[in-house]
Amino acid sequence: MTPIRDCPAPDPHPAGPTRYAVPAGAVDSHAHVIGRPPAHPFVENRSYTPPAAPAQAYLAMLDATGMAHGVLVQVSVHGTDNRLLLETLAANAERLRGIAVIPLGLPERDLRAMKDAGIVGLRLNVLYGGGIDFAAVEAYGALAREMGWHLQFLIDARSLPPLAQRLSRLPVPFVVDHMGHMPTAAGLSDPGFSTLVALVRDGAWVKLSGAFRTSVAGAPFADTIPFARALNDAAPERCLWGSDWPHVAARDGPPKLATLLDLIADWVPDEARRRRLFVENPRALYGFG
Repeated sequence: MTPIRDCPAPDPHPAGPTRYAVPAGAVDSHAHVIGRPPAHPFVENRSYTPPAAPAQAYLAMLDATGMAHGVLVQVSVHGTDNRLLLETLAANAERLRGIAVIPLGLPERDLRAMKDAGIVGLRLNVLYGGGIDFAAVEAYGALAREMGWHLQFLIDARSLPPLAQRLSRLPVPFVVDHMGHMPTAAGLSDPGFSTLVALVRDGAWVKLSGAFRTSVAGAPFADTIPFARALNDAAPERCLWGSDWPHVAARDGPPKLATLLDLIADWVPDEARRRRLFVENPRALYGFG
């Protein structure tokens, strides 16, 4: 059995980029709030043990980096217990939206309460313990269509080729996390990454995020640049940026947010496209005013 890793806390002094100005109205499209047992239990089959990541710390990070809004994704260690996520959304209704992880078959009243709290999508996750896999992706697609939600996938792009046809038939938009969460050593020509680019070109959304997860070279993560550019060129109108705060399970420890944000100057050199990435695209997908 693989031992459960303990994760250090994120950088206590987050800062914005030094190479450009974050546009007004920017959105951080991927982050987590995390509680601690016993109030917020961890699932037994988790892949790591994170530090607490409370809402006030996340909101302070948004302020420090120039982000107007944030999207919180249910973290795998809390499984399908979305209570902390929903409480945080309800307390910050104008500023935050959420992506939940749920079992099928919840009562209609629970689903409506989630939507009212600010849930806009559902996540399937095949990479970390506590997630829900793709076995019932069609059923989740049908539920998302009924609720006016989208789907979000945490998957290694190398697993995409046999799934591509199923995903392309989904009745709702879907988002692929962290540029496909594939190590850069696999190369741009890897069939999985090529499939991801094709899916994005044909209508999928993708998060240009997680450089510290996919980079083989390490900070400042320059080996991720051609991958991000390929995805942005495929559909600049469907790319999103996410901090992935509080950077759990980072191989080399939590990165500096300024480093991740400065990297966007290389990923998306064009200022108009950066505004799409930070402002226009996430506001369209997540329903911010």
